[in-house]
Amino acid sequence: MIKNFVLDTNVLIHNPRSLYSFAEHNVIVPLVVIEELDKFKTNSDKRGMHARHALKQIDLLAKKGAIQNGVRLKNGGKFFIHLGPVIPPDDRLNDHLNDHKIIRTALELQAQGEIVFFISKDVNARIKAQALGLRAQDYQKEQVDYRKLYRGWKEIEIEDHLIDDFYSKEQLTLRGYHFVPNEYAVLRGRNNPKKSALCRYDAASACCRLLPKIFEAMGIQALNVAQKFTFDALLNPEVHLVTLVGQAGTGKTLISLACALAQIMPAHHEGAQYEKLLVARPIIPMGKDIGYLPGEKDQKLRYWMQPIYDNLDYIIHSADHPDMRHYADAFSATEYLIHANIIEIEALTYIRGRSIPYQFLIVDEAQNLTPHEVKTIISRAGQGTKIVLTGDPDQIDNPYLDANSNGLTYTVERLKGSPLFGHILLDRSERSALASLAVERL
Repeated sequence: MIKNFVLDTNVLIHNPRSLYSFAEHNVIVPLVVIEELDKFKTNSDKRGMHARHALKQIDLLAKKGAIQNGVRLKNGGKFFIHLGPVIPPDDRLNDHLNDHKIIRTALELQAQGEIVFFISKDVNARIKAQALGLRAQDYQKEQVDYRKLYRGWKEIEIEDHLIDDFYSKEQLTLRGYHFVPNEYAVLRGRNNPKKSALCRYDAASACCRLLPKIFEAMGIQALNVAQKFTFDALLNPEVHLVTLVGQAGTGKTLISLACALAQIMPAHHEGAQYEKLLVARPIIPMGKDIGYLPGEKDQKLRYWMQPIYDNLDYIIHSADHPDMRHYADAFSATEYLIHANIIEIEALTYIRGRSIPYQFLIVDEAQNLTPHEVKTIISRAGQGTKIVLTGDPDQIDNPYLDANSNGLTYTVERLKGSPLFGHILLDRSERSALASLAVERL
């Protein structure tokens, strides 16, 4: 039986290609949604980019036929532009609000006997629609179950003598255990749990490889097992994309920056692996946005990127290396590295459309990105580039995303199993006892 999916504007902003996500059913975009997309299309931010992309998709469909009568989609469904409700205004809805006009379009179709679903990323709009008797759903095509998110590492009990053999041979084939490429494990002795080894699964040889005993970069050292796995993934040149998920204080950003600098500074790492460190964050504020901050663009970004500067300053002052001590004695070590074109710090908005070769790219706060945005960023990677996405899906500031629908968790689930990909769930806060208490109890 054919169903009718009425899309809210925010669904197309979230994913401009969402028009093609409903199989053989009808996809209906009210005319007011086109008007809202037209209003957003001149914006220079990601909302403007997605609005332009969505309008382009609709224009391509319009060239195939009269869209008010329905245009056949490749998946077997039909796409319609609905001109708007013709039924009398509903006293329960303020007819001046665009959200209400969209809901009224869905109500009119339902009154005609159609099976209608109102699709919106806005929880308030869904609540209103449900209160009025509509079936209302979130856009779920790109959602994962965060509670079951791939951890990237696990603990396994094995016979004690196998651990002894592992240390002598530095590789071990474990029968009866399933691994994905670049998955890590803590191997513990069945009779003596204190006997342990850390390993990474190498898909090419179908065995576990012993990890080195040193987990350090630029004076920053691992403080727990998950951080040791993080150092290994970040310093492995065969892993081109790393995702780090963890709560505040787990070391995601600090370790990423330290490992990046260790592979960029020629004097610190013989034969630099990358030419530059590029750090970017989405401008999704917890409060007023960047436009309210004082100063010109660079000064505004300095306020927004301050956590990155703080981490870089800490690393530079921690590094036990002559060149780093020289930088630390400078007026501003981080500013020196920026002016020397070793580090570039930028808002994600301003790297859109660039090709990024031979760079170490860190995208901080990636939980505030949509799956479409993460795909756009990763597709910017040129030859020799490594990308690291860090974030905490429990701390999302984007009003249309949650732990199950953001680009970070979506990437983890979609890319696990690729030999180019590594992922670590960091589960212990090491910032301070007080920070750990806040994470656990507040």
